[in-house]
Amino acid sequence: MPSPSAQSLAPMLVRRLCPVLFVLVHALAAAAQALAPAPEVPWLADGAAQARLAVRLLGQAGAHGLNPERYGAADLARRLDAQRDAAAEIALERDLGKAMLRYLEELHAGRTPSAYRAPDREGAADLAPLLAQAVRAGRLEQLVDDAAPAFPLYRRVMASLAHYRALARLHPDWPPLPAAAGGVAAGDRYPGAASLGERLQVLGDLDAAPAGGDIYTEELAAALRRFQARHGLAEDGVLGPQTLAALAVPPRHRAAQLALTLERLRWLPPLPPGRAVAVNLPAYRLWAFDSSADADAPPLEMRIIVGTAAKTPTPLFIGQMRYLELNPYWNVPRSIALGEILPKLARDSAYLARNDMELVGPDGRVIAHPDAALAALRAGTARIRQRPGERNALGALKFAMPNPMNIYLHSTSAKELFERRRRDLSHGCIRVEHPVALAQFVLADTQAWHADAIEAAIRSGKTRTVALPAPVPVVLFYATAITERDGRIVFAEDIYGRDGPLLEALARP
Repeated sequence: MPSPSAQSLAPMLVRRLCPVLFVLVHALAAAAQALAPAPEVPWLADGAAQARLAVRLLGQAGAHGLNPERYGAADLARRLDAQRDAAAEIALERDLGKAMLRYLEELHAGRTPSAYRAPDREGAADLAPLLAQAVRAGRLEQLVDDAAPAFPLYRRVMASLAHYRALARLHPDWPPLPAAAGGVAAGDRYPGAASLGERLQVLGDLDAAPAGGDIYTEELAAALRRFQARHGLAEDGVLGPQTLAALAVPPRHRAAQLALTLERLRWLPPLPPGRAVAVNLPAYRLWAFDSSADADAPPLEMRIIVGTAAKTPTPLFIGQMRYLELNPYWNVPRSIALGEILPKLARDSAYLARNDMELVGPDGRVIAHPDAALAALRAGTARIRQRPGERNALGALKFAMPNPMNIYLHSTSAKELFERRRRDLSHGCIRVEHPVALAQFVLADTQAWHADAIEAAIRSGKTRTVALPAPVPVVLFYATAITERDGRIVFAEDIYGRDGPLLEALARP
C-alpha cells in the first residue's frame, strides 16, 4: 500500500497536469482493461492508415522497455494485411482498441503495480472516447507520447536503453578478460591490456585504444577510473576482482537494468513545479532541484547513507518535507532501544551517560536517577533520547517529512562513512553528506537562512524547529541504472535485491 503522504500528494500533482494526462491519471490503472469497454474507434475508416499507425506504435513498445508481444503487435499486423470479411474487421477493430488501451495504461502508470499509488479504478471508461477522439483528429502519436512520463530523466534513459540494446546486438557476450591477481596498477604488465582498451572504448570510457602493447598504461587507468565512477566502484584505477566482474557484465544485462528504470519512473506521479528532492537508494545519491528555475542550472547533488540491506532497508515512498530541526534530540526508536541499547545497558550501567543519552518518562520529563532503567524500558514506561551535540546520531540537522514509517533525512556525526563504497549502513533513515547546503535549498531564503546563519544557529547549541516556506516533495526511488544530465550512464549495485523480482513480474503475461 502507498504511504498516506503519497496519497495526499497525488491529487495536487494531478491538477498540475495537461488536460490529456489529467484524464489518463484517472483512467489508467492496473485493472482498467478488465473494466473498460473496448474503444469504439474508427480504425479502418480512412483506409486503415490509423490502424497501421497504431500497430507501428505498439511495435515500438520496446523503446519504453515494454514487450510488444504483450499487446499482440505482430498478430495485429498480420491480421491487418490479411483479407477480411465484415466480422473479421469488427474483431480487428475491437482487438486493436483493447491493445492500444492496455498500452496507454501501462505506458503511463506502469506494467506492474506502483510502489507509490494505488490503482485508480475511477474514470477507466473515459479513456475509450479519448482514444477515439485522438484517432479521428490524427493525434494518436501525440496521445501515446503524452501517456509516457514527462520527466526529462525518462527520455534520457530511453536513449540509453536504445544505445545498450545496440551494443548487445554487436556484443551478445564479452570474451573474458585475463584475471588480475592482486590487482593491476598503471605501468604493470597485463596480457589483456589491448582487450581492456577495446572494451572501454566500446563502453565510451576511452576515446581510442592506446598502443601500449601489454602494458597497463596511465591512459588505460584513467579510462578505468571513469568506468569505475559509473559503476559505483572505488575510483582507484586499479584493475581488481570487483572491477573485472563489472567489466564482464554483458550489455544485454545493462539494457535490462535501464528497462527496469523506465518501469520504476512510470510508477511515479508527476511532481508539481518547484523545489523537490530525489533520492536514489542503490546509487547512494541525492539530488535537489527546482523545476521552475533555469533548466540548465545543475542540481544540488550529494552522497547519502541508506538503510542496511540485511535488516532495515529504506522504503520507497513520496513524502513532503515540512520543517527542519537544528540541534535535534534523537528519540531512539523502541526497536533499537530494546534490541541494541538494552543489552549494552545491562552490561554497563554508565552506557547512557557516556553516550549523552537520557531516560525520559511518559510525561516527557528526564528521569534523573534511572535506577530502574532496565525495567522501565522493558515495560515501555520510559524511552531513551540522545541529547544534541557531537555524539548525536542525527548530527546537527534533521529534515522532517512526517510519515508513519518515521523515515527522515538528517546529518551525521560519522562523516567518514561517506567515503565507503557501499553505504547501506543506517536503520532506515537517510544521512546526507552536505546538510547545510540542503537546508539552504529547502528553506529558500538566502537572506535569513544563508550558510553562515545556519552554521551560527548550529553553533548556538539550541534546539530549534524551522518551518519550510512551502512543503518540498521528497521522492525515495530505486534505480540501478540512470542517465545523468550530461548523458553519462551510471549503474549501481542491486543492494536490496529488487531487480530480479521486477524482471520476473514484467515477464509474466
